[in-house]
Amino acid sequence: MISFSWESPARFSRAALLAPAAGPEKAPRPRVLAASALILCLAIAPANAADHGDGHAPAENHAAGDHGGHGAPAKPIEPLSVKAHGLPVELTRTLQLLQDRIARGSTQAHLAQRQLLGHIEQRLIALDPETWTDAENVRAAVTFALAGGGPTALRALLRTGKAPEAEQSLALGALAYLEGREKEARAKLAGIDPRTMPAGLAGQLALTQSALMVREAPAKSLELLDLARLLAPGTLVEEGALRRQIFVVAQGGDARRFEALAIQYLRRFRRSVYAGNFRQRFAGALTRLDFDSDRTRIASLERMLDEIEPESRRDLYLLVARAGLEQGRRETALFASERAMGLAAPDSRPAAQARLYRGAALIVADGRFEEGYEALRSLDRADLAASDAELLDSALSAARQIRTPAPSAEAAPAPTPSASRPMPESASLLRAQEALARAERAMDGATGTP
Repeated sequence: MISFSWESPARFSRAALLAPAAGPEKAPRPRVLAASALILCLAIAPANAADHGDGHAPAENHAAGDHGGHGAPAKPIEPLSVKAHGLPVELTRTLQLLQDRIARGSTQAHLAQRQLLGHIEQRLIALDPETWTDAENVRAAVTFALAGGGPTALRALLRTGKAPEAEQSLALGALAYLEGREKEARAKLAGIDPRTMPAGLAGQLALTQSALMVREAPAKSLELLDLARLLAPGTLVEEGALRRQIFVVAQGGDARRFEALAIQYLRRFRRSVYAGNFRQRFAGALTRLDFDSDRTRIASLERMLDEIEPESRRDLYLLVARAGLEQGRRETALFASERAMGLAAPDSRPAAQARLYRGAALIVADGRFEEGYEALRSLDRADLAASDAELLDSALSAARQIRTPAPSAEAAPAPTPSASRPMPESASLLRAQEALARAERAMDGATGTP
């Protein structure tokens, strides 16, 4: 074995090439020491590569090195042993890879998912009963079922009676969950720690346990959603967990955490196939914010929406504006529609939508009726989608009633409106109101509620 000591002439000759002209008493500079160390490592590496683990080279290598010959060829590297997995494991992994593409926005993967689910289900049902004596295969079947495969394969598995006793609670609990027997599912799955499960099942199980606890123990449900995200990062499981977590937090009124989680989702999963569902629910959750009495929340909303591209941001503002009208949140509708107008091309359909929502909000705003009425009258129904055209008709009809009150309006006192009564939804929005003057009072009361 070749080696160099610090006293070796070879070391000094190499160092001398790099050392500056200096007296013997002057210490070498750090750069020189680093270069010398690198050369030393390069010289030692070939010798070390031929050594055994105990640091001694084989005798034949010594002999060959002494006489300039070549030693015996190195032994081939033994490949690591890899355990073969059963068919249920491989099929489930294929499904999860497809679903991860869905989380990244692949509509083709989403379309292929249903066909793959049916194919895997048939393969699992047709397997030899002895397949289910392996715990790994049972867990793979549970993963498949919870990931969208449904209860059929689990029923077939349990009918064989071959599943190990240790896996019975997991399989029975998953089946109970899928069949809607929540109490039984909680009892069976509560004692199973997702962190003890294989990687493919761990996050999915935490997500299921969270769904079973969201009504009775929201705080624990949030902890399980956090765990699901940690156990399955970057997957459809994390996307689903984050989406659910946002709305659990919104219902609890934690605005700060709502903002933080929403920003995470919009940064990482805004292209998910399920992002459309998220945006609809997100818009509804945002209408809980009172943009009139708490102006600091405007900055919070803008921080969240700044995470997405302008076109998607415009569409989300339009969703918020429409949801604000439906829920009687005048200031929310007005704020969001004005933001959407600033992001829309002047003669586009989104611009017409924004003007519609803004006008509908203005006709019930103090001192701004005429401005809103003129905005509504300037709109062309042909520029609007069918549901928005119906909203325009209803808003114009209500505005005319405000301008020309019914004769009986003064004779009969109006009943006290309920502050919690929501606006009529979608196509029937505003149509059912006898007069928008009463709606104005109702909405004024609604904007004061949390």
